Amino acid sequence: MKGRDKLLYLIPYISFFILTACNIENPSDMIIINGKILTVDKHFTIVEALAIKEDKIIAVGSNHEIRKLADRNSKIIDAAGKTVIPGIIDAHLHPEKASLSEIEETIPDVHSISELLNWIKDQTSIKQEGEWIIFPKMFFTRLIDLRQPTLSELDSVAPNHPVFLNGSFGGMINSAAMQVSGISEKTVHQGILKDRKTGKPTGFIRASSFTLLALPSPKELSPQEREDALLDMFKRYNQYGITSLCSGSGDFENFAMYRDLEAEDKLTMRIYQNILLQPGREGKKNMLVDTIKAFNFVTGDGDEWARIGAVKVYLDGGILTGTAYLREPWGDKARSIFGIRDTTYRGVVNYSYEELLAIVTAANENDWKFTAHSTGGGGVDLLLDVYEQVNELKSIKDRRFSIIHGNFFTDRAIQRMSELGVYADMQPAWFYKDADAMKKILGDHRIETFHPYRSLLDAGVMVNGGSDHMVKWDADASINPYNPFLAMWTVVTRTTERKTVIMPTEAITREEALRMYTINNAYASFEESIKGSLEPGKLADLAILSHDFLDCPVDQIRNIQSELTIVGGKIVYSSDGK
Repeated sequence: MKGRDKLLYLIPYISFFILTACNIENPSDMIIINGKILTVDKHFTIVEALAIKEDKIIAVGSNHEIRKLADRNSKIIDAAGKTVIPGIIDAHLHPEKASLSEIEETIPDVHSISELLNWIKDQTSIKQEGEWIIFPKMFFTRLIDLRQPTLSELDSVAPNHPVFLNGSFGGMINSAAMQVSGISEKTVHQGILKDRKTGKPTGFIRASSFTLLALPSPKELSPQEREDALLDMFKRYNQYGITSLCSGSGDFENFAMYRDLEAEDKLTMRIYQNILLQPGREGKKNMLVDTIKAFNFVTGDGDEWARIGAVKVYLDGGILTGTAYLREPWGDKARSIFGIRDTTYRGVVNYSYEELLAIVTAANENDWKFTAHSTGGGGVDLLLDVYEQVNELKSIKDRRFSIIHGNFFTDRAIQRMSELGVYADMQPAWFYKDADAMKKILGDHRIETFHPYRSLLDAGVMVNGGSDHMVKWDADASINPYNPFLAMWTVVTRTTERKTVIMPTEAITREEALRMYTINNAYASFEESIKGSLEPGKLADLAILSHDFLDCPVDQIRNIQSELTIVGGKIVYSSDGK
């Protein structure tokens, strides 16, 4: 061990002796003893106990050492040999919308066309004739049938109810929906897919045509109802040891809302708020440069409870609707599944190289971290081309630029990311849910580049773990599952929802998986000095787990929950309700 490394290794213990001397008359507020405490420090040190004063960890060490920092007023928590970890950080999800997704009605967890059609039929007996039946975030590639329901199937179960299956970047509507929306064979719109022979709409639609739908206005909720729903969602996250998150697509109003909740001492979750750039209906992308320059905030503004994140754009569509921008054409299988006609079709790309270059340059020059939703390999390569050019004007290596989703990373793309210091903002839930479908649609060769965690880490790329939770409240059945331990089990075993193992050589270790959801995500928000590991001086965000994360049978990892979650030295969740 080199001299500098020795010093770093000894810092917690040097801090202990200093704090012992200084805190005899100022004891800790809380100590945790008899634990298997995974500090996730540089050396992945494991200790028995830690001490907390106010909202910070003041010492880690042995039971004997830490007990010296307590007095009769200190709260003593006996971990009884259980694993203690730093608070989980979810690198990318959408809590504001997710929290509202089941306020009016439960969204079913369907796995086949028959289950979907049965649900729609049941809805027709509940809803009045003519009332819309809407399934938010319905991705048919996750159905065992691996196909969209046909127009005739939807019409057979809901002849008098307009139906909309919303898949974010594409969807399906029935004849009743077309009728009330004024859509017919005469409708000229690139987002309305039509039958080659008859010229009639097939029911398949792209996101660009969603505005044509005569959808009902969402139910008006009071600010208090929205706040209550959001805080309830945070409590669900707390049950899985989640203590911080990056809200993936928001605005400065979201940030202000979180600052207000902080001021009222209502937050049980720390927020890193990304700011979404939208060109508007007029498509004036050139105006986004001026928009960035006019911002009154930059990445990092705020405090340890609510902080401004990256500026973000949507570069392409999605892999589940055939709209991700790939390196090669989607292929015959995809064309039949998604109704694609053009044999050269590679997906949807929302920005040209020149447009994206101008936006990223403006972000870099104005001290913003930049990121982009990019779900296909073609989008990854385009984004890296721009990043390389911007880096020549002003280095981006310290800005921690990232690629959200990415999914398909070739060796060359990984090398470029490593050289530029670009982070991979990944969602293992997508591998768990979608790897089987992508293998069938794209073939054995292209699936080799799908979520290559081992290759990314070996190349020195910082990999961030997130869920992209959007809809439903259940941790495992939601779209997408926000259970971080299901995600960690996935990257450790490379096992999918359908129990197949795909590219096992890309598996990573349990330690690496835990780092993805703790210290790696702290780096993504420039907060590695205050959270992401359990070390003296860092925020007291942690969780005591139900299972031994390092040593339990591997298939038990996915079943882990928090038994006690602490944020800023305060208990925000306890499995016994205390």
